[in-house]
Amino acid sequence: MEELILKSDKVIAAQDLTFKRTLYDEIDWTNRLIGVMGARGTGKTTILLQRLKELDLSGTEAVYLSLDDLYFTRHSLGDVADTFRSRGGKYLFLDEVHKYPEWHREIKNIYDFNRELFIVFTGSSIIDMLRLPVDLSRRAIVYQLTGLSFREFLSYDQGLDFGKIKLADIIGNHSKLAIELCRKMAPLKHFGAYLDHGYYPFYKENIASYTTRLEQVMRLVIEYDLAFVEHIDYQNIRKILELMAILAEHVPFTPNIAELSKKLAMGRNTLVQYFHYLDKARLINNLYAAGKGYGKLEKPGKVLLENPNLFEVLAISNPDKGSVRESFFVGQLLNAGYHISLHNKGDFEVDAQYVFEIGGKKKGFKQIAGIEHSFIAADDMEAGVGNKIPLWLFGFLY
Repeated sequence: MEELILKSDKVIAAQDLTFKRTLYDEIDWTNRLIGVMGARGTGKTTILLQRLKELDLSGTEAVYLSLDDLYFTRHSLGDVADTFRSRGGKYLFLDEVHKYPEWHREIKNIYDFNRELFIVFTGSSIIDMLRLPVDLSRRAIVYQLTGLSFREFLSYDQGLDFGKIKLADIIGNHSKLAIELCRKMAPLKHFGAYLDHGYYPFYKENIASYTTRLEQVMRLVIEYDLAFVEHIDYQNIRKILELMAILAEHVPFTPNIAELSKKLAMGRNTLVQYFHYLDKARLINNLYAAGKGYGKLEKPGKVLLENPNLFEVLAISNPDKGSVRESFFVGQLLNAGYHISLHNKGDFEVDAQYVFEIGGKKKGFKQIAGIEHSFIAADDMEAGVGNKIPLWLFGFLY
């Protein structure tokens, strides 16, 4: 136990508190069991360490444990928790829980039988809390951490702090909002940097190697996280990598399941499940026509990369601007909690209320003419007019 406390004290002491994700202040830290789920690289570990540093307690009272530590090949999490509590421990912060076998049962037992402990854990976005064999969903308050929004990127990269803006406010007051924001910064100057490298916070460690690092993250998600959480064998993992390569060449992609099944030598249902897995892993966003189901066996009507930074990682040297724009728009709205479906005339329908067409500043309204509550999200514009809204402004939703 002492070696774990020493490791914990060391990483907590080194943690910077200068920038905090918006989610940090939205978490109700008074809850006794909290989960922070999200894709690799989005900053889950940082949130844990920042909270521990702010608690400013000794290692015997508050400890950070990474469950991929070799220590846990020789000791059980339950025994460690019991020892920690018996020595006066109060705050048990557990990172990468999905790397520990039967983690959900261990955490349930720790929570049920150690009433004085506050437990915070992080895990992969692939984990479906409702499908776990033990009922953690009733016990834990679970938060989802996404990549940086454009608004958060401006704070992290430039020290420019702005509040979140609701979609209804953007739609109803975008001209005034954009003009006010433009007085404080040049949005288009920073927007290009965000699309290139601003989604995952680790870009600051070394921008030159960002693409290589992100490629490693993507491969780890597919080769390790998917295999571990969903129990997919290595041969099928190779096929998922092959599918990702195919998507990279064609996004935005309307899947032809019969053709893809033949190319990848797999059944239709298995292929559709792979689309579902990649969406859960936050590498793609699957979109469906309004009114369509979202089950594992329902093929997506359109597939987009989850965020624009992935284009370069997948060796798309000159990505289609329309694809990048759509990836940004859909990703920002989904991460902010809005529902998006495909529309039969416009590009997307949001919350069954608004219709959006995505394009450049010269994009016209011909395609969505006559549709009530329809708008254009236009790139390369600092401010918009009427129903044409600057694309970058949707990066302020979360």
